[in-house]
Amino acid sequence: MVKRSLTALVAGVSLLLGGQAAASGAEPVPRLRVDPALVFPSGRAGTDRVAVARDREAKARARGQRVDARAALPYREREPVGTRGGNDTPATAEHVAGFGTGRGTSPKVALTGDLRPDDTIPVLPAFPETDDAIGLANDTGIGGTRPALRVGGVIGDGPYGSAGDGTGDFDFYRLGGGASGVTFTARTSTPTGDLDTLLALYDDRGNLWDVSGDAGGTTDSAITFTIRPGRDFFLVVGSDPDLLPRDATTPGTGAGIGSEGPYELLITSGRSGGDLDRYSFDLRAGDVLGASVSGGGTRLAVYDPAGREVFGSSQDLTYVFAADSPMPGGGNAVVDFVAPADGRYQLGVEAGEGAYDVELEAFRPGTETAPRGSVHTIFLDFDGARVNTAIYGGGGGLRDFRPLADFLPGWGLAPRDERALVDAVTATVRENLERDVAAKGTNPGFALRILNSRDHADPWGRPNVSRVVVGGSSTETGIHGIGVAQSIDAGNFGREETAVVVLDELSAPAGPEWSLNTYLPPGGERIRFIGRALGNVVSHEAGHMSGSWHTDELNGVHGVMDPGGDPAVMFAVGPDRVGGTADDPDLDLVADELNPAEGFSGTEDTLNRTAWAFVRGTG
Repeated sequence: MVKRSLTALVAGVSLLLGGQAAASGAEPVPRLRVDPALVFPSGRAGTDRVAVARDREAKARARGQRVDARAALPYREREPVGTRGGNDTPATAEHVAGFGTGRGTSPKVALTGDLRPDDTIPVLPAFPETDDAIGLANDTGIGGTRPALRVGGVIGDGPYGSAGDGTGDFDFYRLGGGASGVTFTARTSTPTGDLDTLLALYDDRGNLWDVSGDAGGTTDSAITFTIRPGRDFFLVVGSDPDLLPRDATTPGTGAGIGSEGPYELLITSGRSGGDLDRYSFDLRAGDVLGASVSGGGTRLAVYDPAGREVFGSSQDLTYVFAADSPMPGGGNAVVDFVAPADGRYQLGVEAGEGAYDVELEAFRPGTETAPRGSVHTIFLDFDGARVNTAIYGGGGGLRDFRPLADFLPGWGLAPRDERALVDAVTATVRENLERDVAAKGTNPGFALRILNSRDHADPWGRPNVSRVVVGGSSTETGIHGIGVAQSIDAGNFGREETAVVVLDELSAPAGPEWSLNTYLPPGGERIRFIGRALGNVVSHEAGHMSGSWHTDELNGVHGVMDPGGDPAVMFAVGPDRVGGTADDPDLDLVADELNPAEGFSGTEDTLNRTAWAFVRGTG
């Protein structure tokens, strides 16, 4: 799930799903509504964000409604309701004894607490109508002098509601990135009336970037987003995603009236300035931690024994978890984390107001519980394959992916070069996923087998076998992008998944930044360069399936899980901008900051996540 530029992933970045036209005279294959959180896009085009949002919410609700037969250890916050200061710091964190995966502990805790409302947030009077387009948006001051605000409003009171022309009432609010960028969270609440709120986010050109409907299974809505410096975005409160304006720059272009009524809007940037609740607990190396908060809590963060934030979130993205993952979800905010070492970790409930419930759970990695001695296999399929693309969301179906051999001419390679290219791709994947992990020694039980279709019989369909299909074109497959992973699976509970790396844009003529030909050197180094570039993209998709999210591509720390703001980084092109030369770097799985543009914070150790994803079965 690598993206083409700064604008890509759902919870903070615009989707860039490319679009090649079908061959002359051929009917184009319908584009899949692939969730942008799972795609490595390659060119700007629209996606059905409304359908994607609906699919996300359905999956999040389904995960939140799962019945877990394990008995939960109850824990009630000791800080009195309506107060603050008792457990707001790492030093005063309340210890939850008896939680964990060790003998005599409970792997599940039902934690209840309360956050005192933040009375420092200014309450603004309702903005007057008309505010139904970008040019008429209300100025929130976010990104400027105001870090947070509360404001009330009504859907249906303007000239376009039920008392007006009936095209639908929408309230627009402007938010800025300021000089250094802003990460904000917006939430609606509807204490009275029948309004079922919607939040949508547009850029200043009227492009839709995100849609949120029912947050945490309620009729309220929430969006977390990072605005880059110097940019303006426009938050819209409405009632129905199917009725959004066809032109966000022109009022009165909605598709009709949905529910109407009053709402309250809370916008915060950064961390809460109000009450914070901290809890500590002991984890073992390799423990897979999941937590979900509902009710009044809206942000969770995990901290390691040194006090470093390792995962912070104000959203529920568990719709991209593996179907077999037991991790909790369906709340206002969800975190996941894999402990690199034994120690005392902390969870912070860091934003929101009022009573909250936290579902806190710990698991051992999925492969560890597989039959004793079993090893997870990743099969690199270069021979062409049939893939049920419905697994990536939004419909799809069985699609045939052409083999790697069909794309060799695009790189100026002959059939005899295929063997060397497969060797180069496989070597890169093994270096990224095997040798680096073994060298670090994070997990002494690490065990992974990487096979390829040239040297080995196809094991797909057997237990503990995942595959990465390398081949096919966008127009054949309906996946308009470079690649897609089936899930982001901390703990590796879905061990029979498929990722794909599509080759048409990678083998296009030189010029576009996603074509490897743009960086190809003359002579024999081209095979080594193409092999390493493809191997890094394959490793990236395998990294998602073994639990890693995107890391920050703008902070100067480059790694396999960077989302690809500069394609040359993913292709390991050095400063001379020519691939296959002496200055090309070795791209690895590293510890790096999570991508703030996707609504997360903290430092993710992608090598550790991969190490514990592949454990020799001991069950």
